[in-house]
Amino acid sequence: MSLGHILLSSGRSIRLTELQMSSTYGGMLEGYPCKRINDLKISWLQRRAERAFPSTPVHLVPPSREYPDETAGAFGPVEVLPSVFCVGAFDSAALDPAMDGSALVVAWFQPLPEVPAGEDADLALRSIRWEELAQDYEL
Repeated sequence: MSLGHILLSSGRSIRLTELQMSSTYGGMLEGYPCKRINDLKISWLQRRAERAFPSTPVHLVPPSREYPDETAGAFGPVEVLPSVFCVGAFDSAALDPAMDGSALVVAWFQPLPEVPAGEDADLALRSIRWEELAQDYEL
């Protein structure tokens, strides 16, 4: 069973088979969102996805960054990432017809805790270069 389908810009249909979501700034006790903190969060998300799915390639979609009109603190300007970070396992038809399917784990940020689906999925997700990033598998 899939959690959703996404139609990529290339025309390929991919299925979301597993999804993990968390609050981007949940548990942040001190400081404020800034470039240094966000770079650490992005790096941590990439490593988390790689550890959770060690046998599948991982692709990190670079997040958007917003700079609200707030006074800069000791760590520089306020920089805000979308409020939810996600790690999703996707599969699709095989790249090589002799194989059973292809898979890719994607890490990304999004503004709301929603399951991405269809043509309404974020453009960054729909722009994934599946043929370059995914890996074929056999059952």
